[in-house]
Amino acid sequence: MIAMAASEHIDDLIAKLADWRGSMLAELRKTILAADSNIVEDWKWMGSPVWSRDGHIVVGNAHKNKVKLTFSQGAHLPDPEKLFNAGLDGKQWRAIDLFEGDKINKPALKKLIQAAIQFNQQKQQARQLKKHRAGKTD
Repeated sequence: MIAMAASEHIDDLIAKLADWRGSMLAELRKTILAADSNIVEDWKWMGSPVWSRDGHIVVGNAHKNKVKLTFSQGAHLPDPEKLFNAGLDGKQWRAIDLFEGDKINKPALKKLIQAAIQFNQQKQQARQLKKHRAGKTD
């Protein structure tokens, strides 16, 4: 038996969501992937699309009455357009809850995705620098 690729799982999920949530998730996915050509799609946690580049960026989930984008480092990201509307009191995660009829601010979402990538890369560079310094014997 051949395992399905993450992108196939996401395609399948979108197809199974026959109402507005499927088209919303498809639109969000398209915008996320357009933000950076090196974003990787993954399928984790028993059925969640995850988009990553140098670390997790965002998890997408369809709930009963909304589509939720959860940014794993959202508390550290600039959000001048005020896209985050859920999880605002957390120390790490921030989310965007989208309901039927909501419009996606695509340029702002792209900037948020790019800020998350930049945050991941800075975090990775800091880790490498720390590791490099720890390995030095002066």
